[in-house]
Amino acid sequence: MLKLFVFLILLVTCWPLALVAVILYPFIWLVLLPFRLVGIVVGGVFEFIAALFYLPARVLRSI
Repeated sequence: MLKLFVFLILLVTCWPLALVAVILYPFIWLVLLPFRLVGIVVGGVFEFIAALFYLPARVLRSI
């Protein structure tokens, strides 16, 4: 919702810049997509390592 309000303010104040932003936004999103995927993978790996460290405690707690 905030992005919409910022876009509308930009559209009122400087409409050519707003049109350039609308055209470039999908390309910027595509360029940043691999970095988001790497962030998701790294976060998953860290959660997996944490789960491996907590596994013995969970096994001993269930006994």
